[in-house]
Amino acid sequence: MKPHLLAAAFASVAASLSALPAAAEEPPYLDDRSDPAALVRSLYNAVSRQEYARAWSYFGDTKPAKDFDSFAKGYDDTARVDVETGAVSSEGAAGSTFFEVPVAIRAVAKNGDEAIFAGCYTARLAQPSIQGVPFQPLHLEKGSLKAAQGELSEVVPASCGDGPPPPPRDALKEQAEKLFSTAYGSICRTLEPGAEPEAAAPEIHDIGFHYNWDGESEPERKARLFRFDCGGGAYNTNEVYYLADDSGELRQLQFASPELDIRYENDNSEGKVESVDIIGYQSDDMLVNSIYDAATKTLVSHAKWRGVGDASSTGTYIFREGTFTLVKYDVDASYDGEINPVTVLDFNTGP
Repeated sequence: MKPHLLAAAFASVAASLSALPAAAEEPPYLDDRSDPAALVRSLYNAVSRQEYARAWSYFGDTKPAKDFDSFAKGYDDTARVDVETGAVSSEGAAGSTFFEVPVAIRAVAKNGDEAIFAGCYTARLAQPSIQGVPFQPLHLEKGSLKAAQGELSEVVPASCGDGPPPPPRDALKEQAEKLFSTAYGSICRTLEPGAEPEAAAPEIHDIGFHYNWDGESEPERKARLFRFDCGGGAYNTNEVYYLADDSGELRQLQFASPELDIRYENDNSEGKVESVDIIGYQSDDMLVNSIYDAATKTLVSHAKWRGVGDASSTGTYIFREGTFTLVKYDVDASYDGEINPVTVLDFNTGP
C-alpha cells in the first residue's frame, strides 16, 4: 500500500457507502511530536477531527499523496480512526535518528463500517542541536499498511525494521486490565485521566495448589491472582480482584461477608455493645484495605468504620479448591477508643 495508507485503502472499501453523520463525539485535540508513537497517534487524531492540514504537516518533504487536495479527499468517507502502536525501535545515521513504529488502525466509515490495517511507519528526527532555520521537527518519512483481521492489539506488528521484538505479551494480564478498566472506569480513582502512571497496574500473584481429588503424582496446578487498586478515601482503600484458574479462565472474584445485627445498650452506638449476630450473608465485589499473604494463601480485608480504627470489621479469605473462601470474620463494633475485636465467624481455627 502507498504511504498515503488509510486514504487510498479506505476509500476503496467505502467508495460505495452513503455518507452519514458520525455518531461518536469528536476526540480531544492531540498534537504531540515528543516521540514517534505519539506522532502517529497525532496523525490519526487529526484525521478523526477532519483537520487534514494538520495531518499533512506531520509528514516531511516526502508527502503521502501528490498534493494536499488529493490527500484530504481520500478521507471523505472516514468518520474516525482508532490506532494502537507497538514497540518503537531506532537507529542513527548521518546526523539523524530514524524510528520504526509498528502500527495497527481501525478505520471507521461514516456509515459505521470498519476496516483494519497494520504495518509500519518510519519517522525521522534530524539532530536538533545542529539544525538551522527553518527547524524541522520529528516527522514521518513513510509508511506502509496492509489489510488485517482481528483486534488491534493482536495485529499490531511485533517489530519493524531491524528492531528487537518486544517482550512476550501477558495475555491474561491484558485481559484482566481490560475487564477492570471496562467495569470500573467511571468508579475507580486509579483509572481517572489524571491518575498517577501505573496507578491501575495490577499486583500479580502466582498460586500453586492441588485439588482434593488430585492424585499424589499430579503436577502442581497454577492459578494467578490480579489485585487492582481502585483508590479510596481518608482511611479506607478499595481493591478489585480477578482470578485465572489452572485452565486460564479469568473471572472477577466476589467475596462473601456477613450481614450483622448489632445491638447497643440503650440503642446508643457510642455505648456498650450488647450483641453482634449474623443474620445473613452478602456478596461484595471489592475488599477494603486488603492484602494477600503468599505464605498462608490468604486475603485479609480490614475495613475501618472511622479514622481512629477503634471500630472495624476484618474478613479472612483462604485459597482452597481453586478459589477464595471466607473462613474468619472479626468485628469491633464499639466506638470506645480501643481495639478489641470479637470473632463472629471462625472456620479456620481448630477445636
